[in-house]
Amino acid sequence: MAQVRIVKCPQCGAPVRWVPENRFRPFCSERCKQIDLGAWASEDYRVPAAAEGDPGEQNASDRPAQD
Repeated sequence: MAQVRIVKCPQCGAPVRWVPENRFRPFCSERCKQIDLGAWASEDYRVPAAAEGDPGEQNASDRPAQD
């Protein structure tokens, strides 16, 4: 028999069994799942934007002219 993988709930840190029967995985409960969904909906999770003057980003004035 294969060993059941145990992961931490990303919301509260409780141990969670990673099995198909756990319909909330990777969360431990419906509550933690809803808290995480609310954080996404209120834009608490964000990808940082490139800082102004970042060498990886070109300004419109730096781009070559299009013919």
